[in-house]
Amino acid sequence: MTVTLRAATADDIAAVGRLHQRSRVAAYSSILPPEALADPTPEAMAEYWTLRWSYERTDHRMTVAERDGTLVGFSYLGPDDEDDPDTGLLNAIHLEPAERGRGVGRTLMIDALAAMGRRGWRRAVLWVLRDNAHARRFYERGGWQRTGLERDETVGRFPVRQLRYTRDLM
Repeated sequence: MTVTLRAATADDIAAVGRLHQRSRVAAYSSILPPEALADPTPEAMAEYWTLRWSYERTDHRMTVAERDGTLVGFSYLGPDDEDDPDTGLLNAIHLEPAERGRGVGRTLMIDALAAMGRRGWRRAVLWVLRDNAHARRFYERGGWQRTGLERDETVGRFPVRQLRYTRDLM
């Protein structure tokens, strides 16, 4: 029942999209109304990731976590969204809802940080929903700190506030 990590392949991407939708519904259901989480559908999220992966696979890295051959989580990282060449962006860590608290997220985070360091980035950043207390505690336990930057985004048609976190890699 150990978790193994490996680089994602094109064959994984649709399943990653469907997992991402299940993960966000579970993670955000106490923050956002159901109608905000009903769209995109799991199929639409699979299409989104298939398209995104086709454009970003050369400079981004997706790692999948499997337990007994079944996809249970993924991480996604790439260059900083503010074009700092010394900084990498942890775009996502998502898990099957039943995997929360079982160490998969931490394993994916440790792997992502090591990969960012191997790319020569000196610092990692991420964005997290301000009201997602569970995720914020997870990252803070992992050594991440708020930068003070905030931004407004939308989930569905609903506005959400995001906080930027950072962590040194060297």
